[in-house]
Amino acid sequence: MSAPSAPHPGPLADMRVLELAQIMAGPTCGMMLADMGADVIKVEKLPGGDDARGYREPRVNGVSAPFLMMNRNKRGIALNLKHPQGCEILFRLVRRADVLTENFRPGTLEKLGLGYEVLARENPGLIYCAISGYGRDGPLADKGGFDLIAQGFSGLMSVTGEPGGPPVKTGNPVADINAGILAVVGILAAFAYKQRTGRGQIVDTSLFEAALQQTYWHAASYFATGESPAPTGSAHLLTAPYQAFRARDGWLNIGGANQANWERIADVLGHPEWRDDPRFATNSARMANLDTLAAAMNAVLGTRTKAEWIAAFDAAGVPVGPVHSVGQALTHPQALARHMVVELTHPQAGPTRAIGCPVHFSETPTRIDRAAPLLGEHTRVLLREHGYSDAEIDGFVAAGVVETAAAAVP
Repeated sequence: MSAPSAPHPGPLADMRVLELAQIMAGPTCGMMLADMGADVIKVEKLPGGDDARGYREPRVNGVSAPFLMMNRNKRGIALNLKHPQGCEILFRLVRRADVLTENFRPGTLEKLGLGYEVLARENPGLIYCAISGYGRDGPLADKGGFDLIAQGFSGLMSVTGEPGGPPVKTGNPVADINAGILAVVGILAAFAYKQRTGRGQIVDTSLFEAALQQTYWHAASYFATGESPAPTGSAHLLTAPYQAFRARDGWLNIGGANQANWERIADVLGHPEWRDDPRFATNSARMANLDTLAAAMNAVLGTRTKAEWIAAFDAAGVPVGPVHSVGQALTHPQALARHMVVELTHPQAGPTRAIGCPVHFSETPTRIDRAAPLLGEHTRVLLREHGYSDAEIDGFVAAGVVETAAAAVP
């Protein structure tokens, strides 16, 4: 369905969020808050709206699939913040909001007269969440942020990929996504503080810090040894065997994360003598002889199918699993049982699917029942909610202050 039929049962049903953020990091944050019940109002710039609307491929009936993915469960208003009346409208929205999120280059909103200090005068309880490239202070605070650049700058690309190969970005935009998750954590902490004191504050995170946080194990190694770790492919930095191996018909992951698991692996592979082989007997020895160990294991694993090996390792209690494609993962019965694929209907794109919420609550369940908004889909209803008359709204439309969608909510 395109609009909720009943009040949201989620734990954040009393939170109102203004999302000025766009593309991915900020919208990830807003999407998660909305799934948990917050009324997330997506404030899109004019002209054009969120830049993700312009991603040409893939599209669903002319609508950007990435935009659809990141903006479900939100209501949308299209607002020209470069127009004085647009700023006045935002001020009115801010007075009733708990949270405002933005991921502009630092200083952008300040130039429009919409920085935290100004907005906090309108609403001292406002939680202002800023996601930037490098953070709000430090020598690089003024630089813009991009996931690729953050992954390289943080050292993450230096430990990704195969040994001896070129730097490799993770297949997913981990800095963007993790920055959005960190923003959720910060907002919830600030919201708890606001519930006690009534006071808002700035919540500040960045793509750089979100990527740097992903290097916990590698940072531990550097701090202990003074040497920066190198890439290890799918293998673990600290333990072996813990990586992808090749069966007769494809790849599977085997997790020998401790000595007991390693001994079970040797037994399942039919080589109990490997338990006492000085090259493999301890984790330190296995790490020192990792290439030899992997080659020996691959030689055995190549004799049977993935399914056969997974059954054997499961029976022995060894952590194991197939290396899925994205499609295989999204259609697996476990993903479906956990409601990690949801179906929505968009007024232009039609029936669509999205990834569900990965957080589950026993008493206050999440709910996903609204497709991503058309540009300006809820402009009129939101302005009405904030005290504007239809005549005033018509004037705003005529002056280019706001935009309403052709198939907008009346």
